[in-house]
Amino acid sequence: MNVIQEIEPLKVDKAANPTWWRGAVIYQIYPRSFQDSNGDGVGDLPGIIRRLDHIAGLGAEAIWISPFFTSPMLDFGYDVSDYRDVDPMFGTLADFDTLIARAHELGIKVLIDLVISHSSDQHDWFVESRASRSNAKADWYVWADAKSDGSPPNNWLSIFGGPAWEWDGKRMQYYLHNFLKEQPDLNLHNPDVQDALLDVVRFWLKRGVDGFRLDTINFYFHDQKLRDNPALPADARNATIAPAVNPYNWQEHLYDKNRPENLEFLRRFRAVLDEFPGAMAVGEVGDAQRGMEIQAQYSTGGDKVQMCYSFEFLSGATPSAAYFEEVLTRFEDGIGDGWACWAFSNHDVERYASRWSLSDAATRCYAALLLSLRGSICLYQGEELGLPEADVAFEDLQDPYGIQFWPEFKGRDGCRTPIPWVSDNQNGGFSAGRPWLPMASDHLGLSVDAQANKPESMLSFYRQMIAFRKSHPVLGQGAFTLLQAPDDQLRFIRQEGGTRMFCAFNLSGTPSKAELPPGTWTFCKDAPFAGMSQDLGPWQACFAIEEI
Repeated sequence: MNVIQEIEPLKVDKAANPTWWRGAVIYQIYPRSFQDSNGDGVGDLPGIIRRLDHIAGLGAEAIWISPFFTSPMLDFGYDVSDYRDVDPMFGTLADFDTLIARAHELGIKVLIDLVISHSSDQHDWFVESRASRSNAKADWYVWADAKSDGSPPNNWLSIFGGPAWEWDGKRMQYYLHNFLKEQPDLNLHNPDVQDALLDVVRFWLKRGVDGFRLDTINFYFHDQKLRDNPALPADARNATIAPAVNPYNWQEHLYDKNRPENLEFLRRFRAVLDEFPGAMAVGEVGDAQRGMEIQAQYSTGGDKVQMCYSFEFLSGATPSAAYFEEVLTRFEDGIGDGWACWAFSNHDVERYASRWSLSDAATRCYAALLLSLRGSICLYQGEELGLPEADVAFEDLQDPYGIQFWPEFKGRDGCRTPIPWVSDNQNGGFSAGRPWLPMASDHLGLSVDAQANKPESMLSFYRQMIAFRKSHPVLGQGAFTLLQAPDDQLRFIRQEGGTRMFCAFNLSGTPSKAELPPGTWTFCKDAPFAGMSQDLGPWQACFAIEEI
């Protein structure tokens, strides 16, 4: 392992807004597919630096960069072999420092993806841990004896298919892996493991990062008694977290994740964040039954993470107005002083325009809805271009998840293909070499340069909608009140101080009428919908404001 010299903490303006993240628009970058700078077909940190102006022009306040740490790349960076260095395919620590500096010049905060529920089996910690049952790191991972018949310790399953246990012939024990067998789970019941991980957090905060996206935040702890998960009734199963073909959905995951011990660790994590004014974290809560409940537990009280997201709007079924009402009501009733981060797409799910079979007009309406919600917002790269899911042939697949469950589930490569920057070459300006995943031919006409100067383009719509959200702070942080509405129409009021904003969305292909509540309302002419009135055309939104 390379010896990395730590740098002195950056001088931070303690008067800066420590709650900058409340209501912020965060742009997710999947670095392999954003911009390649050296022609090897893989995006990298210098490529991100080159394209930061695009993100600044979009209006996003922060970026979240998926993992770029040293890794064998079996799960494309989510299998970390060195938490304190940059994988050479992405660049160097010096490149990362340059990225931080340039982003901050543009007023963009930088979040990095921290994967601490598990590491790569090539991490030095695991190499030492598996060497014997008596070495200094023997208990740094989750090891367990076989049952008397040689079978695994319990019935826990891996999200990537099969048992969550892998036999190791050297230690003559099983180790736990909630994902690939090459991604052994760290044992956070061990205080030394917690200390080592918190030192990693400090390392990146000292380099100037503004926060973290915490991968699989509810997977950090396991049940020390290794109790079997109970079966989940068939009518309670859903494919929110894992595809329907995966029997992972057949269990109620009480013991392999979601453990109460996590709360105290998150308090320790928050204490480290608080050493760096303005630093924050957003947690990914992966649970198909209690995601919103866990989201509230982890983000309330001011002593854990600042916000979380769950998967209610990352699922396959097109969300109706009634579904939005149900989810948002449950959230508002349960979140207390916690905070949400809402998203429709990310690197793990089919792009929402395809997942929900949306027209261009419907995509815009849903985007406007997302950007009107109380909470912070995550946009996934290419979302602002209206990119559909790419069709990746089996022979071009890279994702082990898709290869495992093909063809019923095609994996995550379709949302990870390279971003088209220009439309005049087959690689879309992403790389001078052959891209690691093919550039989708139907994406070329949606490239950044093809849309940038067209007022009617999807890119222009996103720019205008983000500018609208930022010019009306009530949308980011104001109180949220749902209003009764006809079928297929969602209506709510946002309020902060003496400002109220009425928001209505016709989530259907037929006209409807938005009844404004009593008051003196003025329609917002700066919203990116033409001819705004109470009469909503198909997939039309309206916004009205009142000063009280």
